[in-house]
Amino acid sequence: MTDTARPDLDLTISRIIRAPRAVVWRAWTDPASFEQWWVPAPSRCRVVDMELRPGGALTTQISEDGGEFVPHLSGCFLAVDELERIVFTNSLVGGWRPAEQPFMTAIITLTDHPTGTEYVAHVMHKNSADRDTHEEMGFYDGWGTVTEQLADLAERRS
Repeated sequence: MTDTARPDLDLTISRIIRAPRAVVWRAWTDPASFEQWWVPAPSRCRVVDMELRPGGALTTQISEDGGEFVPHLSGCFLAVDELERIVFTNSLVGGWRPAEQPFMTAIITLTDHPTGTEYVAHVMHKNSADRDTHEEMGFYDGWGTVTEQLADLAERRS
């Protein structure tokens, strides 16, 4: 987690994934792998941009129930620390450009654990209303489902 944790503004989900950090990292940073777990099944994800560097774009689309792909996430990487941390936000888009509707910043951390990798997704919001909205939208179900899908993918590969 982060030193600036604020329960009134933040939501966090964590899990032990029974796979080495390198495998989890690859599932997060390889676009073809990312598409397999980033949205809750049976919805499908398409990676439009994944520039793994500070200022790089993270843009995805979603197809629900086999329909047309529509915008899902348009964001910007703030930090990419090999095998350890990924920070991204939808407050900016690629090239550090301001986004139209900023909502959250996420810090993904991977640390060694005796049985694999401790995976933590810490999501920060600018105000408690946005935090509460994200929780009401199903943060724990949605992020929990995709974390489970990430774990399944990584554990199959290890």
